[in-house]
Formats: sequence, C-alpha cells, structure tokens
Amino acid sequence: MIISANDIKVKGLSFIDKILKKEKEVFITLRGKKKFVIMDIEEYEKLKEAELESIIRQAEEDYKKGRVIKESAEEHFKRLKI
Repeated sequence: MIISANDIKVKGLSFIDKILKKEKEVFITLRGKKKFVIMDIEEYEKLKEAELESIIRQAEEDYKKGRVIKESAEEHFKRLKI
C-alpha cells in the first residue's frame, strides 16, 4: 500500500499500525514519489536473515571455486590501503 507523508502527519502512527495488520509493507510518498518503506519488525528480520543467507551461500561458492585470498590481517589491511 502507498500513503503520503501527509497521511501520517494527519492520521498518525495508529493509521500505519492498522494498515500493517492487512499489508506486509507500507510505502510512504513525499511529493508524489516513494521515499520510505515501513514494515513490521518480524518482516524486516526475515528480509535481513534471507540477505545474510544469500551472502553466506555466495561466500561458500567463492571458497569452493577458489576465489579467495589467503593472507594475514596485516597483508589484508595493506592490500586495502587501510
């Protein structure tokens, strides 16, 4: 669902809470353009977990295919110019 920032200003957070009981996410527009997304914390945590699982799968694939660099922490920082 999409609502305007003005809707929040006028109707308050209880309005968003009511929408989130029916929808997984609420898009907030500012001057007619989508600017923010509000979602239930459980949905947010599911997305973050899925993102982490994807990163782990990619790292495992890189390791299996030999796309790794073995080096000390000092060498790593030097390579990254840190």
